[in-house]
Amino acid sequence: MAFYRSHILVSVDPKCLKKGAHEILDALQDELVANGLVDEVQVLETSRIGDPDLHAPDLMVYPDGVHYANLSVDDIPFLVEEHFLKGRIVEKLKARERLVSDEELSAPKSKEVRVVLRNCGKIDPNNIEEYIAEDGYMALAKALTEMTPETVIDTVMQSGLRGRGGAGFLTAQKWKLTRQVPEKIKYVGCNADEGDPGAFMNRRVLESDPHAVVEGMTIAAYAIGASRGYIYCRAEYPLAVKTLNIAIMQAREFGFLGKNIMGTDFSFDLEVRMGAGAFVCGEETALMSSIEGKRGEPRPRPPFPSVKGLWGKPTNINNVETYANVPQIILRGPQWYASMGTEKSKGTKTFAMAGDVKNTGLIEVPFGITLREIVYDIGGGIKDDKGFKAIQTGGPMGGFIPAEYLDLPVDYEALASVGSIMGSGGMIVVDDETCMVDMARFFMEFTQDESCGKCVPCRVGTRRLLEILTRICEGKGQDGDIERLEELSEEIRAASLCGLGQGAPNPVITALKYFRQEYEAHIYEKRCPAKVCRALITYEIIDGVCTGCTVCARNCPVNAISGERRQTHIIDPDTCIRCGICMQVCNFNAIRIN
Repeated sequence: MAFYRSHILVSVDPKCLKKGAHEILDALQDELVANGLVDEVQVLETSRIGDPDLHAPDLMVYPDGVHYANLSVDDIPFLVEEHFLKGRIVEKLKARERLVSDEELSAPKSKEVRVVLRNCGKIDPNNIEEYIAEDGYMALAKALTEMTPETVIDTVMQSGLRGRGGAGFLTAQKWKLTRQVPEKIKYVGCNADEGDPGAFMNRRVLESDPHAVVEGMTIAAYAIGASRGYIYCRAEYPLAVKTLNIAIMQAREFGFLGKNIMGTDFSFDLEVRMGAGAFVCGEETALMSSIEGKRGEPRPRPPFPSVKGLWGKPTNINNVETYANVPQIILRGPQWYASMGTEKSKGTKTFAMAGDVKNTGLIEVPFGITLREIVYDIGGGIKDDKGFKAIQTGGPMGGFIPAEYLDLPVDYEALASVGSIMGSGGMIVVDDETCMVDMARFFMEFTQDESCGKCVPCRVGTRRLLEILTRICEGKGQDGDIERLEELSEEIRAASLCGLGQGAPNPVITALKYFRQEYEAHIYEKRCPAKVCRALITYEIIDGVCTGCTVCARNCPVNAISGERRQTHIIDPDTCIRCGICMQVCNFNAIRIN
C-alpha cells in the first residue's frame, strides 16, 4: 500500500458535481502527473466537506487541514504549484467559513460522541483499504473465528442496542427470534429508505462509510443463519447507491462477501434494491413487498418478518444506523457501548438538525443528552436570536415538544412520555414566529400524500384531518373542529394498519395538547397569532412612517395600494392578496402585519 504525504478529498456532493467537481478531479490528476507528484499526493472523493451552497466545488487537504472552496479548473495549476510544490497555503482560495454550517465532516462538537459517524470524512468511501486501516472487517473476523452465532447475539443483547429505525425494538431480540425459526433459507434486509422531511442520517453513512453497513449486515447474517441480504435504498440517493455497489464489489474481491468468507463455512452475499421514493416503503413489511417486486403496501402482523418475511422466509430487517453500530460493539465489547446513554437507551444516536436553528446539519450524541443541550450548545440557538417555540422529533409521525420540556433527556421512553417519538432521527426546530396549526397541516399534508391507501382509517382519516386543518388555516374554522380533530386522530391511531397511519395524527395531537390556544384563536377570533396564515392577516401602512415613495404601490401585483407621492399610502384589504411583496420592498419599515 502506497504512503502519501498529502491527501486531497474532493467533494462530490450532487451540488458540487453540478458546479464542476469532476472537472476539478481531472485537473488535479493532470497537474499532479505534470509536476511529478502523483506518487506523493493522493486524490480521493468524499460525499461532502462544507456547505455546497456556500463552498462548491471544494476540497480538503490533509494532514494540513486546509479547506479550499469555490474552485474553478483554472485555479488548479496555481494551487498545485503553490501548496504541493512550494508548501504555501493559497489564502485567496481558502473557504470563508460561516457560523451557520452543515459540516458533518468537521471536528465533532464538544458534546458529540461519534460511533456511527466515526469514519465520515476521514476515509475514501470507495477504497476498502482505507476502511480496513480503520479496523474495518476486524469485527467480522472476530465473529467468524472466535464467536458462535449465539455468542454474537448475546454480545449485541448485552450492549443494549435498539433498532434505530424508529420503533426502538431490541436488536438482539429480533436476531434471536429470526435465528430460532427452523428454516434453511433466511434473509437479512437493510432499510435505507430514508424519507422523513429534513432527514439525511442514513444517506451520509451510506455515502461516506458504506463498508460499516456491509460489515454489520454480514455479522447479522452470521448470527441468524442467513445467506442472502438486500439493502433497500431509495433511488433519490444515486451517490449512496453507487457507493454501496462499489463497496459490495470490493468486499467480494477481498473475500468478505461470497462463499466461505475468510476461509470459514459461512457464505453470504448482498445486493442493492432501489425504491421509487414511496415513504410508506420505510415500513418493513411494505419494504419487503417492494423488494419482491410487488406494490409497496404494508402487510398485517403477525406473522412478523422474523417468522415470515421475504418470499415467506424468516427475515431480519434493521436500518442503516443499527447495522453501522454492530462492528464497533463486537470489536470493542458490549460494556463499552452500554456505558453510553441511559438505563434503557444505550449508545449514541445520529440526528439531522433542521429548521430555525443556527447550526443545521448532522450530529451524533449519547442518549440522555437534553433537548436544550442539542438546540443551544450544539445547534447554537435559534436563528436571528428569536425565541424557541417547539422542536419536532421523529419525522412526520413524531410530535411537537414545547419549551417547557427543553430539559427533557433524549431517549425512547422520555420522548414517548411527552407525545413524540425518536423516529429515525429527524429534528426540526421552530421559532416563536411559527404557526403551530400551519405546521400540523404541513405534516398532515405529507403523510396524507404518502398514504398507500390500503386501509380506510389512514386513507380517508388523514384526508379528513387535512381538510379540517386547511379550513382552519383559511379562516373557515368552525365550532367543534377541535373536538373533531381529537376524535378523528384517536380513531386513526387505533385502527390504521401500519406505523404510518398509527403515527400520522401525532403532530396534530401534540399541537392541540401544547398549543391549543392557537387553534382557538384561528377558529373563534379569526386570527393567526404567529401572523402566518394568509387568510387571517392584513397588511397595514403605518401613518407617519410612510414617506409616500410609491415603491410599494409600484410593486404590488394586484394594485391594492393607493396614495399620492409624499403622502401616506393605503392598502385595500379586499383587493390585497397578502403576498408580502410590499413589506419586502419597503425601505422604511412602514408596513406591519395585523
